[in-house]
Amino acid sequence: MGLLGIFLSLILLMYLAYRGINVLILAPALSLLAVVMSGGLPILATYTQVFMGSLGGYVITYFPLFLLGAIFGKVMADSGAARAIAEWIVDRLGADRAVLAVVLSCGVLTYGGVSLFVVAFAVYPIANALFRRADIPKRLLPAAIALGSFTFTMTAFPGTPAIQNAIPMPFFGTNVFAAPLFGLLAGVMMLAGGTMWLNRRARSAGAEGYGDHSSTAADATLPEDADLPPFALAVLPVVSVIVLNAVLTWFVFPTMTADYLAQPEYGETDLSAVAGIWAIIVSLVVSILLAIGLNWRRFTDLRESVNAGTMGSLLPIFNTASEVGYGAVIASLPAFALIRDVVLGLFPGNPVASLAVAVNVLAGITGSASGGMSIALNTLGEQFAAMGQAQGISMELMHRVTALSSGGFDALPHNGAVITLLAITGLTHKKSYADIFVVAVAIPLLALITVIVLGTIF
Repeated sequence: MGLLGIFLSLILLMYLAYRGINVLILAPALSLLAVVMSGGLPILATYTQVFMGSLGGYVITYFPLFLLGAIFGKVMADSGAARAIAEWIVDRLGADRAVLAVVLSCGVLTYGGVSLFVVAFAVYPIANALFRRADIPKRLLPAAIALGSFTFTMTAFPGTPAIQNAIPMPFFGTNVFAAPLFGLLAGVMMLAGGTMWLNRRARSAGAEGYGDHSSTAADATLPEDADLPPFALAVLPVVSVIVLNAVLTWFVFPTMTADYLAQPEYGETDLSAVAGIWAIIVSLVVSILLAIGLNWRRFTDLRESVNAGTMGSLLPIFNTASEVGYGAVIASLPAFALIRDVVLGLFPGNPVASLAVAVNVLAGITGSASGGMSIALNTLGEQFAAMGQAQGISMELMHRVTALSSGGFDALPHNGAVITLLAITGLTHKKSYADIFVVAVAIPLLALITVIVLGTIF
């Protein structure tokens, strides 16, 4: 019954999330369903001590990244900087390269730390007009935004401040630049493969053209005559995030002495465990201030922008933290030992492949890259790290494979970002999901397999 309870709760979590029920309700309720079906376990103690303990621990560790990332994205959007970057790229590439222009616009913004949800809202009006002008079917637009927003800049390119690239750091003692060559290889495969696929689909559409579509609420985020900053000023905060992150990670923090971190009041840890998160925090704070300073007169209401970004960070982090709490409860059940043994035994002698399967499966079930990754690492991370070290596998490779694995099955139809993207563009799963699947699931999985094979060989 215990094993049945786990699988039933997972199936219900996936189905009910797809039906639109919030994970803040689903995660505790369904985790406790699994507890009840396991029999003989204390329900209230499991909720308060296991579920809430894990949820709180996740929030304590990652809340600054969600908060600062959301504020940065809102500041970039409301100042017109995000739109200025997108329009500059579109103008340089032209309508004949509409797909690449949209992908790169999204990629530059997300690689610089702007939330993929903010990017979707900021880029969509420009991308929509560009697709209309180039007479490319609008049904391909969600896939182009997805390719630029939640593939290569979310999991692959080294240094990306995406939360999916930050979560593995404490488990493997790495930083956001882990395994840079493998990350670049995977990222290029996603970018090139996805762009080629969408261009081929556009050419094969023949006389279909853009199509007849009604306008959506997201068609105009800023007035056409908005005072946009010059490209150089608009992109400077984005560059600042990346450059500062690299400088702090490679040159500043390694030279610091932080023996005080071993004291109980500072968590009895060491600098290597927190340096990666510190680097992202400092980079985002400086870049937010830079974006505000460069665009001070362009804000209609700066206080409202900061407040909206702050409030916008709460639901994403608590959704993810609830999924982490769910995973902690499932991992505490006696029947989970059977699942753990199966996962660890799928590829005997190859913890990298086993890790990839575990993260992908859990990301697919939860419909969340960060949520699935967090569950996998919180339940099996120590075992995978120990197995990797015992076999002499680079922890940087383990980090990169973990991040890449979170960006595969996560983009199944019930994924929140997919649903939001389709809502923004006014399209449906039936019209657009097949292409989203290719660029955000199939090609990233191919890139992941390539990295695992090459990483195992070399």
